Amino acid sequence: MPTSEPASTAAALLKRARSWIAGDPDPGTRAALEALLAAGDAAVLAEHVDGALAFGTAGLRGIVGPGPLRMNRAVVIRTTRGLADHLLATVEDAAERGVVVGFDARHDSARFATDVTAVLCGAGLAVHRFSTPQPTPLVAYAQKVLGAAAAVVVTASHNPPEYNGYKVYTEAAAQLVAPEDAAIAAAIDAVGPATEVPRIDPDASDRVRTVTDQVVGRYLGELGATLPPVDGPDLRIVTTALHGVAGPLLHRALRASGYQDLHEVASQAEPDGDFPTVPFPNPEEPGALDAALELAGQLEADLVLANDPDGDRLAVAVPDGAGGHLALTGNQLGVLLADHLLRGADADRPLVVASIVSTPMIRDVATAYRARAEWSLTGFKWICKAARDLARDQGTTLVLGFEEALGVTIGDVVHDKDGIGAGVAMADLARALAAEGQTVRDRLEQLARRHGRWVSHQHAVFRPGTRGKAEILAALQRLADGPPTRLGARTVRAVTDYRVGAEARPPWLAAHALVALDLDGGRAMLRPSGTEPKAKIYVDLRADHDAVSDPTTAVADLEAEARAVALQLARHVGLD
Repeated sequence: MPTSEPASTAAALLKRARSWIAGDPDPGTRAALEALLAAGDAAVLAEHVDGALAFGTAGLRGIVGPGPLRMNRAVVIRTTRGLADHLLATVEDAAERGVVVGFDARHDSARFATDVTAVLCGAGLAVHRFSTPQPTPLVAYAQKVLGAAAAVVVTASHNPPEYNGYKVYTEAAAQLVAPEDAAIAAAIDAVGPATEVPRIDPDASDRVRTVTDQVVGRYLGELGATLPPVDGPDLRIVTTALHGVAGPLLHRALRASGYQDLHEVASQAEPDGDFPTVPFPNPEEPGALDAALELAGQLEADLVLANDPDGDRLAVAVPDGAGGHLALTGNQLGVLLADHLLRGADADRPLVVASIVSTPMIRDVATAYRARAEWSLTGFKWICKAARDLARDQGTTLVLGFEEALGVTIGDVVHDKDGIGAGVAMADLARALAAEGQTVRDRLEQLARRHGRWVSHQHAVFRPGTRGKAEILAALQRLADGPPTRLGARTVRAVTDYRVGAEARPPWLAAHALVALDLDGGRAMLRPSGTEPKAKIYVDLRADHDAVSDPTTAVADLEAEARAVALQLARHVGLD
């Protein structure tokens, strides 16, 4: 079978393509790859067969299509067999404990999930199967409470419609981290053609068990027990699932917490893998919240909650004081929830873990409550590893994990980002403030006065394909080899190349493709995305409140400066 190593010649590409076709059980993708062979375009063919999909910060993810560099049934079958072999060789009682299998509502997800289940049964493992599309955090939670050896979710989260993915949870119901990801990758490489992998019809297997509503009830109960109690009025809340699967569970969780005045965006309520009303089903993207904001304006809503299609992310909008609604950034959401949850925490050693590209303001918020703030690499697999290791070694209790890309986990409920739990926590925060006669915007202003005004800006540069990936990595090397001495008016004080020196850092700050510049009153970072073909530049700048006479002007000036710094850095590394 094709390996992850790139081919060196056109002949090698042809050999790989023919080998893959021979081992593909799906007639549709076999025919599609045969058509690419017949077209004779080596560059296009290479995008399908010159290597193999690899696990990133959110597992296996790629465009649906033929070949080992695309998501398809053959890739899913071989990946599942490799995972099964790894579990049977390394996890005690793996066969009996089994694997939880869930899926989102993308066009291929149910078919892929059936293949996952069939392969696991063929390998002798029990399967706890969700019979309908469900949010990713619920699948992760099911692994935890059912004591399963692993969980697989077929999902591409917030990616465009042409994508799908394969997300794996193993130890402690958390995402893969090194070295287990490499061990599973090696097990997958050792699997033969997909046509030779044993499969058993899930409907004919006595090893398949359906996950029941009891798991949902346990999730809601644990979430309610973890969140600090609040009193206050009911809120008028607008929600949208962006054509995904989170709507029913979010509404059920909100109602369980006492919220009744709920209004869903009707045009986006039904799961639809085409995502017809949004060009990109990521709640961070411009335009994704337009329908929800329009409904919120009509209803004079107190809060807008938007999940991405698999329900692991949350976007929030609040009244702006002028008749409209203001969408919060992921950093604002993280800081607000940290302040709210730490205020009500009763842990002896409370902990907040944030991804390293999230706002530095989180340290000051945590310190104000005598809590520990810890950085991890980007991705919730690292956030949850930091929480798990620190709880074991130092007795800390995770209160909040978050990343600036709208990812939040509440305590120890789900060992991954959870847009459902985050939505309930945000509603509680708004309710508590309303009981005091305050708004979310009031609380943001109080935090700025206490900890300084932080502005965060992200600049993305798309470079698709294998050539684009090489360009991004070359830019990262240029920054490490020759960093600028100044970015705008800010002096570069220090440079950290996270690709080296991992032995001196904790394991949740392992070697990673990231270069960080420490600036006067801020920082700038460059890294490749783990799930999309782009480079990301992050800039965070701060102004002391006491030095600001006009907060609105100060923020506007900082935002303009952050954009300029990001563009200057992009030019410096050749990504302009």
